[in-house]
Amino acid sequence: MRIPILKLHDCLLISIQWELDDATALQFQEDLLHKIHETSANGVVIDLTSIDIIDSFIAKVLGDVINMSKLMGAKVVITGIQPAVAITLVELGITLSDVMTAIDLEKGLEKLQKELGD
Repeated sequence: MRIPILKLHDCLLISIQWELDDATALQFQEDLLHKIHETSANGVVIDLTSIDIIDSFIAKVLGDVINMSKLMGAKVVITGIQPAVAITLVELGITLSDVMTAIDLEKGLEKLQKELGD
């Protein structure tokens, strides 16, 4: 199952609606990087509101997706991080330095648009 990636102006919006397995996470990573390249997106909002827990592999893939997106020139905002997910990321040492966060998708998109100067 693929995670939908929506384009809105020069941004990509992703709302992950189910717990990720390893194969889906890797497919998402590939799909997002291709979409950034195809659309020349300047920003990405990844909403994790529906994700209650993540394992170490998914946490690593998420960190990698963020860093790879930034390398491709897209600013990233992560939204809807649940307490257990935040704890897991910190405990695993996944650093999301220079990554903007917001409480929900709407606030994340607003923050990204301000950052991009829209």
